[in-house]
Amino acid sequence: MTADPTFDEARENIYASLANGNEDIDLHIRALKAAMAREELREAEFDPARLPQNNRAGKKMMQSYFKKRGVKVVFEA
Repeated sequence: MTADPTFDEARENIYASLANGNEDIDLHIRALKAAMAREELREAEFDPARLPQNNRAGKKMMQSYFKKRGVKVVFEA
């Protein structure tokens, strides 16, 4: 059995999933949410430069999708 991913590992898995056409994205969001709970984080910060669609519409779509799954997403300035 593998250990649960850390927040940083889960976030990297999200980046990889987004780069691969959202492959297993819901699985990775659940892992991220669990890691956030373990590490007592209230929001997940992402680097917009690493997103396939880093325009305003793409970021808003990501925030909305993650929010529906219980994860607040913010972006680095």
